[in-house]
Amino acid sequence: MKIKLSIASFIVLVGLLFLPGQTVQAQKDSQYTQYMYNTMAFNPAYTGSRGSLSMNGIYRNQWVGLDGAPETLNFGAHSPIGVKGVGLGVNFTSDKIGPSSQSFIEGDFSYTIHVGEETKLAFGLRGGISLLDIDPNKLLIYDPNDYNLQRENYLSPRVGAGMYLYTDNWYVGLSSTNFLETEHYDDIQVSTATEKAHFYLMGGYVFNISPDLKLKPAALMKAVSGAPLSVDVSANALLYDRVTFGLAYRWDAAVSALAAFQVTDNFLVGYAYDYETTELNRYNSGSHEIFLRFELGTRFSGKVNPRFF
Repeated sequence: MKIKLSIASFIVLVGLLFLPGQTVQAQKDSQYTQYMYNTMAFNPAYTGSRGSLSMNGIYRNQWVGLDGAPETLNFGAHSPIGVKGVGLGVNFTSDKIGPSSQSFIEGDFSYTIHVGEETKLAFGLRGGISLLDIDPNKLLIYDPNDYNLQRENYLSPRVGAGMYLYTDNWYVGLSSTNFLETEHYDDIQVSTATEKAHFYLMGGYVFNISPDLKLKPAALMKAVSGAPLSVDVSANALLYDRVTFGLAYRWDAAVSALAAFQVTDNFLVGYAYDYETTELNRYNSGSHEIFLRFELGTRFSGKVNPRFF
Protein backbone atom coordinates (compact mmCIF):
# COMPACT_ATOMS: atom_id res chain seq x y z
CA MET A 1 0.00 0.00 0.00
CA LYS A 2 1.44 3.40 -0.97
CA ILE A 3 0.25 6.70 0.46
CA LYS A 4 1.11 10.11 -1.01
CA LEU A 5 2.27 13.03 1.10
CA SER A 6 2.94 16.57 -0.03
CA ILE A 7 6.66 17.24 -0.49
CA ALA A 8 6.91 19.91 2.19
CA SER A 9 4.93 17.95 4.78
CA PHE A 10 6.93 14.82 4.14
CA ILE A 11 10.30 16.53 4.50
CA VAL A 12 9.30 18.04 7.83
CA LEU A 13 7.84 14.74 9.07
CA VAL A 14 10.99 12.79 8.24
CA GLY A 15 13.18 15.45 9.82
CA LEU A 16 11.24 15.23 13.07
CA LEU A 17 11.00 11.45 13.20
CA PHE A 18 14.69 10.72 12.87
CA LEU A 19 17.62 12.10 14.81
CA PRO A 20 20.19 14.22 12.98
CA GLY A 21 23.19 12.33 11.72
CA GLN A 22 21.41 8.95 11.48
CA THR A 23 20.64 7.15 8.25
CA VAL A 24 17.21 5.70 8.96
CA GLN A 25 14.62 4.51 6.50
CA ALA A 26 11.95 3.04 8.76
CA GLN A 27 9.66 4.63 11.33
CA LYS A 28 9.68 2.91 14.71
CA ASP A 29 6.66 1.99 16.82
CA SER A 30 6.06 3.65 20.18
CA GLN A 31 8.59 2.85 22.90
CA TYR A 32 7.87 2.37 26.59
CA THR A 33 10.22 2.23 29.54
CA GLN A 34 7.57 0.34 31.55
CA TYR A 35 7.23 -2.32 28.85
CA MET A 36 7.11 -5.03 31.54
CA TYR A 37 3.61 -3.78 32.53
CA ASN A 38 2.43 -3.09 28.98
CA THR A 39 3.17 -6.38 27.21
CA MET A 40 -0.05 -6.61 25.17
CA ALA A 41 0.89 -3.39 23.34
CA PHE A 42 3.53 -5.31 21.37
CA ASN A 43 2.52 -8.98 21.76
CA PRO A 44 -1.12 -10.03 21.16
CA ALA A 45 -0.38 -13.51 22.58
CA TYR A 46 -0.26 -11.92 26.06
CA THR A 47 -4.00 -11.25 25.76
CA GLY A 48 -5.95 -12.86 28.60
CA SER A 49 -2.84 -14.32 30.27
CA ARG A 50 -3.43 -12.58 33.60
CA GLY A 51 -6.61 -14.60 34.13
CA SER A 52 -8.77 -11.57 34.86
CA LEU A 53 -10.19 -8.48 33.20
CA SER A 54 -7.13 -6.23 33.03
CA MET A 55 -7.29 -2.59 31.90
CA ASN A 56 -4.16 -0.47 31.61
CA GLY A 57 -3.20 2.97 30.41
CA ILE A 58 0.20 4.55 29.85
CA TYR A 59 1.17 8.13 29.04
CA ARG A 60 4.67 9.00 27.83
CA ASN A 61 6.00 12.55 27.46
CA GLN A 62 9.37 12.19 25.74
CA TRP A 63 12.21 14.74 25.63
CA VAL A 64 10.43 17.37 27.73
CA GLY A 65 11.30 20.90 26.63
CA LEU A 66 12.02 20.00 23.00
CA ASP A 67 9.46 21.47 20.58
CA GLY A 68 7.59 18.81 18.60
CA ALA A 69 8.90 15.97 20.78
CA PRO A 70 7.02 12.63 20.85
CA GLU A 71 3.97 12.23 23.05
CA THR A 72 2.29 8.82 23.40
CA LEU A 73 -0.94 7.62 24.98
CA ASN A 74 -1.83 3.92 25.09
CA PHE A 75 -4.89 2.15 26.48
CA GLY A 76 -5.53 -1.60 26.48
CA ALA A 77 -8.04 -4.02 27.96
CA HIS A 78 -7.99 -7.82 27.80
CA SER A 79 -9.51 -10.84 29.48
CA PRO A 80 -10.18 -14.57 29.15
CA ILE A 81 -13.75 -14.98 27.92
CA GLY A 82 -14.81 -18.28 29.48
CA VAL A 83 -14.06 -20.38 26.39
CA LYS A 84 -11.13 -22.63 27.30
CA GLY A 85 -7.85 -21.05 26.28
CA VAL A 86 -9.36 -18.03 24.50
CA GLY A 87 -8.60 -14.39 25.35
CA LEU A 88 -9.81 -11.19 23.71
CA GLY A 89 -8.50 -7.64 23.95
CA VAL A 90 -8.59 -4.15 22.47
CA ASN A 91 -5.70 -1.74 22.12
CA PHE A 92 -5.62 1.99 21.33
CA THR A 93 -2.47 4.06 20.78
CA SER A 94 -2.04 7.75 19.94
CA ASP A 95 1.38 9.02 18.86
CA LYS A 96 2.12 12.71 18.30
CA ILE A 97 5.35 14.17 16.96
CA GLY A 98 5.66 17.63 15.44
CA PRO A 99 2.93 18.19 12.82
CA SER A 100 2.03 14.49 12.64
CA SER A 101 -0.41 12.45 14.69
CA GLN A 102 -0.85 8.69 14.26
CA SER A 103 -3.49 6.55 15.93
CA PHE A 104 -3.85 2.77 16.08
CA ILE A 105 -7.09 0.96 16.92
CA GLU A 106 -6.64 -2.81 17.20
CA GLY A 107 -8.36 -5.98 18.37
CA ASP A 108 -6.44 -8.97 19.78
CA PHE A 109 -7.22 -12.70 19.95
CA SER A 110 -5.19 -15.34 21.78
CA TYR A 111 -5.39 -19.09 22.26
CA THR A 112 -3.43 -20.81 25.05
CA ILE A 113 -2.45 -24.46 25.42
CA HIS A 114 -0.63 -26.34 28.19
CA VAL A 115 2.74 -27.73 27.09
CA GLY A 116 3.79 -28.85 30.56
CA GLU A 117 2.47 -29.18 34.06
CA GLU A 118 3.06 -25.48 34.78
CA THR A 119 4.02 -24.18 31.33
CA LYS A 120 1.65 -22.51 28.89
CA LEU A 121 2.09 -21.50 25.25
CA ALA A 122 -0.12 -18.79 23.80
CA PHE A 123 -0.62 -17.80 20.16
CA GLY A 124 -1.98 -14.36 19.34
CA LEU A 125 -3.39 -12.48 16.35
CA ARG A 126 -3.99 -8.76 15.92
CA GLY A 127 -6.00 -6.76 13.39
CA GLY A 128 -6.70 -3.07 13.22
CA ILE A 129 -6.27 0.24 11.45
CA SER A 130 -3.77 3.09 11.48
CA LEU A 131 -4.75 6.72 10.89
CA LEU A 132 -1.99 9.19 10.01
CA ASP A 133 -2.77 12.91 10.16
CA ILE A 134 -0.43 15.69 8.93
CA ASP A 135 -1.33 19.22 10.08
CA PRO A 136 0.75 21.94 8.31
CA ASN A 137 -0.82 24.59 10.57
CA LYS A 138 1.65 23.45 13.24
CA LEU A 139 4.59 24.37 10.99
CA LEU A 140 6.39 27.64 10.35
CA ILE A 141 5.38 28.06 6.70
CA TYR A 142 7.66 30.12 4.45
CA ASP A 143 5.11 30.44 1.64
CA PRO A 144 1.47 30.41 2.89
CA ASN A 145 0.29 30.07 -0.72
CA ASP A 146 2.06 26.73 -1.19
CA TYR A 147 -0.73 24.49 -2.53
CA ASN A 148 1.07 21.39 -1.26
CA LEU A 149 0.65 22.42 2.39
CA GLN A 150 -2.80 21.02 3.06
CA ARG A 151 -4.02 18.92 5.95
CA GLU A 152 -3.94 15.25 4.95
CA ASN A 153 -5.27 12.04 6.53
CA TYR A 154 -4.35 8.49 5.55
CA LEU A 155 -5.88 5.19 6.63
CA SER A 156 -4.06 1.84 6.44
CA PRO A 157 -4.65 -1.69 7.85
CA ARG A 158 -2.49 -3.40 10.49
CA VAL A 159 -2.03 -7.14 11.03
CA GLY A 160 0.22 -8.65 13.72
CA ALA A 161 0.88 -11.93 15.53
CA GLY A 162 2.85 -13.33 18.43
CA MET A 163 3.79 -16.30 20.62
CA TYR A 164 4.14 -16.24 24.41
CA LEU A 165 5.62 -19.10 26.48
CA TYR A 166 5.31 -18.69 30.24
CA THR A 167 4.94 -20.07 33.75
CA ASP A 168 4.35 -18.22 37.03
CA ASN A 169 8.11 -17.49 37.26
CA TRP A 170 9.37 -16.80 33.73
CA TYR A 171 8.30 -15.87 30.20
CA VAL A 172 9.63 -15.63 26.65
CA GLY A 173 7.80 -13.96 23.78
CA LEU A 174 8.25 -13.30 20.05
CA SER A 175 5.92 -11.03 18.11
CA SER A 176 5.32 -8.51 15.36
CA THR A 177 2.88 -5.62 15.79
CA ASN A 178 2.33 -5.25 12.05
CA PHE A 179 3.36 -7.38 9.08
CA LEU A 180 2.08 -4.94 6.44
CA GLU A 181 4.36 -2.36 4.84
CA THR A 182 3.20 1.20 4.15
CA GLU A 183 5.22 3.75 2.18
CA HIS A 184 4.81 7.51 2.63
CA TYR A 185 6.45 9.39 -0.24
CA ASP A 186 6.44 12.73 -2.03
CA ASP A 187 4.85 13.27 -5.44
CA ILE A 188 8.10 12.89 -7.36
CA GLN A 189 9.53 10.22 -5.02
CA VAL A 190 12.57 12.26 -4.01
CA SER A 191 12.37 10.78 -0.51
CA THR A 192 10.59 7.82 1.05
CA ALA A 193 9.84 6.82 4.64
CA THR A 194 8.61 3.29 5.14
CA GLU A 195 6.71 1.67 7.98
CA LYS A 196 8.12 -1.84 8.04
CA ALA A 197 7.41 -4.91 10.13
CA HIS A 198 8.60 -4.59 13.73
CA PHE A 199 9.78 -7.74 15.53
CA TYR A 200 9.99 -8.04 19.30
CA LEU A 201 11.82 -10.60 21.42
CA MET A 202 11.27 -10.41 25.17
CA GLY A 203 12.00 -12.42 28.27
CA GLY A 204 12.01 -12.22 32.04
CA TYR A 205 12.50 -14.29 35.18
CA VAL A 206 11.21 -13.83 38.73
CA PHE A 207 13.59 -14.78 41.55
CA ASN A 208 11.92 -15.37 44.92
CA ILE A 209 14.62 -13.97 47.18
CA SER A 210 12.45 -14.25 50.31
CA PRO A 211 8.72 -14.38 51.16
CA ASP A 212 8.69 -10.56 51.05
CA LEU A 213 11.09 -9.88 48.18
CA LYS A 214 11.02 -10.78 44.50
CA LEU A 215 13.54 -9.73 41.85
CA LYS A 216 12.63 -9.63 38.18
CA PRO A 217 15.25 -8.97 35.48
CA ALA A 218 13.74 -8.53 32.02
CA ALA A 219 14.78 -7.65 28.48
CA LEU A 220 13.08 -6.45 25.31
CA MET A 221 14.69 -6.33 21.86
CA LYS A 222 13.05 -4.56 18.93
CA ALA A 223 14.21 -4.99 15.32
CA VAL A 224 13.04 -3.23 12.17
CA SER A 225 14.77 -3.05 8.80
CA GLY A 226 16.50 0.27 8.22
CA ALA A 227 16.86 1.22 11.90
CA PRO A 228 19.33 0.26 14.65
CA LEU A 229 18.47 -2.67 16.93
CA SER A 230 16.77 -1.40 20.09
CA VAL A 231 17.62 -3.21 23.34
CA ASP A 232 16.03 -2.52 26.73
CA VAL A 233 17.14 -4.26 29.92
CA SER A 234 15.65 -3.75 33.35
CA ALA A 235 15.59 -5.09 36.90
CA ASN A 236 12.66 -4.57 39.26
CA ALA A 237 12.36 -5.51 42.91
CA LEU A 238 8.94 -6.21 44.45
CA LEU A 239 8.58 -5.71 48.21
CA TYR A 240 5.70 -7.22 50.19
CA ASP A 241 3.71 -7.62 46.94
CA ARG A 242 3.06 -3.85 47.12
CA VAL A 243 6.04 -1.66 46.27
CA THR A 244 8.17 -2.01 43.14
CA PHE A 245 11.32 -0.10 42.26
CA GLY A 246 13.98 -0.66 39.65
CA LEU A 247 16.42 0.55 37.03
CA ALA A 248 16.45 0.21 33.25
CA TYR A 249 18.85 0.86 30.40
CA ARG A 250 18.09 1.45 26.73
CA TRP A 251 21.18 0.64 24.68
CA ASP A 252 22.94 3.82 23.51
CA ALA A 253 19.87 5.90 24.39
CA ALA A 254 18.85 6.33 28.04
CA VAL A 255 19.02 5.19 31.64
CA SER A 256 15.81 5.07 33.68
CA ALA A 257 14.46 4.86 37.20
CA LEU A 258 11.14 3.07 37.80
CA ALA A 259 8.72 2.83 40.70
CA ALA A 260 5.24 1.34 41.15
CA PHE A 261 2.79 0.94 43.98
CA GLN A 262 -0.02 -1.61 44.34
CA VAL A 263 -2.57 0.78 45.85
CA THR A 264 -5.17 -1.97 46.29
CA ASP A 265 -5.41 -5.59 45.18
CA ASN A 266 -6.98 -4.29 41.96
CA PHE A 267 -5.15 -1.02 41.25
CA LEU A 268 -1.49 -0.43 40.33
CA VAL A 269 0.16 2.92 39.55
CA GLY A 270 3.68 3.29 38.15
CA TYR A 271 6.11 6.01 37.11
CA ALA A 272 9.36 6.07 35.12
CA TYR A 273 11.90 8.76 34.35
CA ASP A 274 14.41 8.53 31.47
CA TYR A 275 17.69 10.42 31.28
CA GLU A 276 19.12 10.61 27.77
CA THR A 277 22.68 9.37 27.29
CA THR A 278 22.92 10.84 23.77
CA GLU A 279 23.67 14.42 22.72
CA LEU A 280 19.92 15.06 22.88
CA ASN A 281 20.25 15.52 26.66
CA ARG A 282 21.54 19.02 25.92
CA TYR A 283 18.15 20.02 24.53
CA ASN A 284 15.63 18.37 26.88
CA SER A 285 15.03 17.59 30.54
CA GLY A 286 14.29 13.88 30.16
CA SER A 287 11.21 11.76 29.55
CA HIS A 288 8.33 10.90 31.89
CA GLU A 289 5.96 7.92 31.91
CA ILE A 290 2.89 7.26 34.02
CA PHE A 291 1.24 3.82 34.09
CA LEU A 292 -2.11 2.73 35.55
CA ARG A 293 -3.57 -0.79 35.74
CA PHE A 294 -6.97 -1.81 37.07
CA GLU A 295 -8.04 -5.45 37.31
CA LEU A 296 -11.20 -7.34 38.21
CA GLY A 297 -11.28 -10.99 39.32
CA THR A 298 -12.55 -13.56 36.88
CA ARG A 299 -16.07 -14.92 37.22
CA PHE A 300 -14.51 -18.32 37.95
CA SER A 301 -12.15 -17.55 40.82
CA GLY A 302 -13.12 -14.04 41.90
CA LYS A 303 -9.41 -13.30 42.44
CA VAL A 304 -6.85 -11.15 40.70
CA ASN A 305 -3.75 -12.95 39.38
CA PRO A 306 -0.82 -12.12 41.71
CA ARG A 307 1.86 -12.68 39.04
CA PHE A 308 4.71 -10.17 38.81
CA PHE A 309 4.23 -9.87 35.01
